[in-house]
This record gives sequence, structure tokens and C-alpha cells, in this order.
Amino acid sequence: MNRKVLWCVLVVGLALVIAPFALGLPGKSAAGQRMLNGFQPIMQPDQVKITGNYYDQVFVPLGSVTPLMSAQNLARFQGYLKGFGGMQTDAAKLVPLLAQALHMTPAQVQTMMATQLPSMAAMLQNLPAMQRDFGGLLGTMQQNVGIFSRVPAGLSHYKPLVRTMQANVSNYRQVNSLPDFRLFTWFFVLPGALLILLAGYGLFGNPLTRAVSFGHRAGPTAA
Repeated sequence: MNRKVLWCVLVVGLALVIAPFALGLPGKSAAGQRMLNGFQPIMQPDQVKITGNYYDQVFVPLGSVTPLMSAQNLARFQGYLKGFGGMQTDAAKLVPLLAQALHMTPAQVQTMMATQLPSMAAMLQNLPAMQRDFGGLLGTMQQNVGIFSRVPAGLSHYKPLVRTMQANVSNYRQVNSLPDFRLFTWFFVLPGALLILLAGYGLFGNPLTRAVSFGHRAGPTAA
């Protein structure tokens, strides 16, 4: 074989061996494989479908609820809560006033209200519990007003991620079906090493073989 061709083959072989390490291919291919392994559970078709359903059927509708959890509405509801306290004060006066106006005892008034106005009687009786529960709800709202205000921005931020996952299920499956990325370095190094050996044998092997063979044949001369 032409020696110029052999030198070219040797250079190509050296490039194939050196380039992967110069480019950091072993570390990068290992990182790529770790990434594929990490995404494998969440990029399965059924998991991507679940992710899309959560986003579209739960989180997007939640975005339409967030305006109700604004600071303005919280202030309005806190005003309503103060009204509960006034209602309790007035409710405590209602039975004695009715008893006096109707010439009845308070017990008789309570019995009459329970019979004639059961819904009102139940509401008046439950006012303390209603005030307590409503106060707890408003406390939770107050703690999370800031979080709810960020929901629309969060939905906009995560929408491209969800849509990209949905669009790349097939692409991910095809890429993940490739051989382990950590083998890619050897796809270059092994052919490169083979080319180096072949070119080296063509360039240096025959002269070396002849020199060794000649040395063995010549041997020491007799005195």
C-alpha cells in the first residue's frame, strides 16, 4: 500500500482515538445517559398523559379560582367576619325582646322560633361555630394570598414544559432505544486503534520484521 495513504490512515486513527477525550466525550456521554435514565420514568406515555391531565384538568381550572383569593376579597370577607360578631350580639337580645313584645317567656319564644322559624333558629344557634369556621377559612386565605397570586404566572411557566413532554414522547423513545451513551467513546476509539495498528504495521512492521529476522539468521561467526 502507498506509504502516503498509510500515513493518512495513521493520522485518521490517531484523530479517532484522541478527539473523544479532547472533547470530553466520556464524561458528556455518561451525563447524557444519566439524563436519559432520570427522565425515563416521567417520559413514559402513560406518565406524560397523567401529567397533561393534571395540568389541563386541575391546575388550569385552579387559575380561574385565584382571582377570588385576592387581597381585596380577603379584606371584604374580613368585614363580613366582623359582621358575625355584631349578629351574635343582636341575636342575644332578640329572644328577650320578642318575649317582652309577645308577653311570653324566653323559653316559649325559643320553642316558637324552633317550630315556626326553624332555619333562622338553627342559624342563630350556630352563629358562634359559623364565625369560628369562617375565621379559620380567612386565616388560611390570608396565609396564601401571595401563593395564589403567583398561580397564573406558574401556569404560563409550566405550559411549555408540559406541551414539550407531550410532543416528544415518541422522540424520547427513539433516542432511549440507542445503545448506552457511555459506549459512544469506544465507537471512535476502537476503530481508531485498529487503523493505527494497521497503518503502523504497514509503515513500520515489515522493516522491523526484516531487521529482527536478519539478526536471528546472521548469528555469531565462527573463529
